[in-house]
Amino acid sequence: MATEEIIRLIVLWLVSAVSLFIISKLPTGVEIDNFDKALVASAVFGLLNAIVRPLLSRFAIVNIFVPGLVTLILNIVIFGLAAWIVSGFRLRWGFWSALIGSLGLTFINDLIYQLLSKAIVS
Repeated sequence: MATEEIIRLIVLWLVSAVSLFIISKLPTGVEIDNFDKALVASAVFGLLNAIVRPLLSRFAIVNIFVPGLVTLILNIVIFGLAAWIVSGFRLRWGFWSALIGSLGLTFINDLIYQLLSKAIVS
């Protein structure tokens, strides 16, 4: 693995952890005890995305008809699995917290990446 790829993975991990921690401070029903737990949850998210997403997306024939719906459902499932696996990471309202959290994670990650890309380019 090249150094650039390792740096990219570390940045992805840290951005995801920061995003999760921010989400836990908003009224989303997502609770994370501290930033250390957000780092662990972010790593679990990455592993689940690498392992579970390809397996579940093979069964997603619906994706042909409603492309974004399957991605949203997969994100909710992965969010729930990560909360189930990581102690100190809870979904107060179950499905609804996973839905709000997965949407928030997408939005906040995108915002942070945009800010980082503007900072790097400048």
